[in-house]
Amino acid sequence: MTPRAILDLLDKVRRKVLAPGDAANHLRHMPHKDLGFARVDTHRQIRCGFPEVIFCQGKTTSQIRDIARALLASGGNLLATRADKSAFTAIRKLDRRAKWHERARCITVEQERPEPPPGEILVVTAGTGDIPVAEEARVTCEIMGQRVSALHDVGVAGIHRVLAETERLARANVLIVAAGMEGALPGVVAALVHRPVVAIPTSVGYGASFGGIAPLLTMLNSCAAGVAVVNIDNGFGAGYLASLINRTGIEAPSAAPRRR
Repeated sequence: MTPRAILDLLDKVRRKVLAPGDAANHLRHMPHKDLGFARVDTHRQIRCGFPEVIFCQGKTTSQIRDIARALLASGGNLLATRADKSAFTAIRKLDRRAKWHERARCITVEQERPEPPPGEILVVTAGTGDIPVAEEARVTCEIMGQRVSALHDVGVAGIHRVLAETERLARANVLIVAAGMEGALPGVVAALVHRPVVAIPTSVGYGASFGGIAPLLTMLNSCAAGVAVVNIDNGFGAGYLASLINRTGIEAPSAAPRRR
């Protein structure tokens, strides 16, 4: 149940349109609904500002469907990550508004559209191979009501590419930077802007990249300040964190910051 729905419920009780007992019946599944195989957190949007997200990996299609049904009944937006086409087909049968984001491997259902905060989140990738992870971050930001755009293939192998985009980088309120291989790009971006940088190490690479461990260590050891690092390939975590930061009301920059 969304905060708005609870306020409407209490207002009906106040106006004696709804009996207190009936209102209590509406709230009977708070703070969770037990499905046997899962306890769906129907209270999370009230506590955290966004409903529980379905991590589809390891779940059967029927389990994903039943969790989605419970979440949709609560009235908030739906996000399912690491999903496949069969999961999308099942959710689409529940709600025709469901959208399949193939590159991001995400499913979304928009049931409400909050007013977005003024600042923009910019998702940046070092290489084209990082785009699927970046797309998971972008989709997460969008379903959480953020203004978001993307800037791809500006890695340090051609440093002039990212330097040519400094004005665009500086206009963003929060930046999400995804990079594999050696993972140097988030530190470079953080050295160019005065905004938070959420870094995503990706598993793009080979040999001594160790499936994303090398870029993870590079990002954790960034010399540039203002870099927060999420787990390897965790586009969702980066998008969620960036959305929370942007929601706090950081003033959107009107121009590139002055540098000495």
